[in-house]
Amino acid sequence: MTELLAPFALDRAVSLLRQGELVAFPTETVYGLGGDATSEAAVAAIFAAKERPQFNPLIVHVPDLAAAETLAAFDGRARRIARKFWPGPLTLVLKRAQDCPVALLACAGLDTLALRVPAHPLAQKLLRAAGLPLAAPSANRSGHVSPTTSAHVMEELGGRIAAVLDGGPCPIGIESTILDLSGEKPLLLRPGGAALEELEKILGRPIARAQGGAQPRAPGMLERHYAPSLPLRLNAAGVAKTEALIAFGPEPLLGAARCISLSPTGDLQEAASRLFAALRALDNPAFSAIAVMPIPEWGLGLAINDRLARAARGR
Repeated sequence: MTELLAPFALDRAVSLLRQGELVAFPTETVYGLGGDATSEAAVAAIFAAKERPQFNPLIVHVPDLAAAETLAAFDGRARRIARKFWPGPLTLVLKRAQDCPVALLACAGLDTLALRVPAHPLAQKLLRAAGLPLAAPSANRSGHVSPTTSAHVMEELGGRIAAVLDGGPCPIGIESTILDLSGEKPLLLRPGGAALEELEKILGRPIARAQGGAQPRAPGMLERHYAPSLPLRLNAAGVAKTEALIAFGPEPLLGAARCISLSPTGDLQEAASRLFAALRALDNPAFSAIAVMPIPEWGLGLAINDRLARAARGR
């Protein structure tokens, strides 16, 4: 049985993690499924609980830059970016340090490591109390919609993991941006909570978008991901009476069987925070499909559209 832990039950969460158990916890982006990143057994348990392909690497969470520097090779670019965006919704992919203790399975056999310093105060407390780097992909079954509340985690992984540390709804609600700085040219592997425009400003150069390959270099790069069971129809200009609608902006389309607005005012931050909850709420066999109104392709809109495109692919 999966325990639902109150925010003050850190000692119980830490005890479970040190025993090699899995504990889901809140971050500012989505809930993560945490396990001791230095333990091959704990990392393998994460893959098993999520039913996740083992060629798909995991993000490792640490409390600060100093902890990150013990695990990976930081150059001047990486330190500038980290000092600006950490703690926060940015993951950096860097070369593993020579003596990096993180389980190789967490890196899916690659010579790189995906690292993040979360800003959520409860995640920070947990990381510092545990004294462990925590591998923590989104706390849902692989390919499903990411969880932004403890209830979402219990729906997805109840009975599969030891505990869920309840920290309330995630304020950003969409996963971290993933920036690969392991090579000479920076690559955006996944858009997310940190805006591409801000990253380019710090680096002083454009950042290319990575192309898909046989093996993902970071989480969230599978062609089909974040997917509800219903077909998803993007950039909808009209809606059928049998469809559910995800609206955006002050003028939602009329005629849907049910409508959820990501943001009536057109606020992209509000839209990002509501996206996954809306997909979950509308994923109901009573509807024939989910239609989605157009989302602007800038700032957090880039990340929202990336998630929607992956969710719709192949349907």
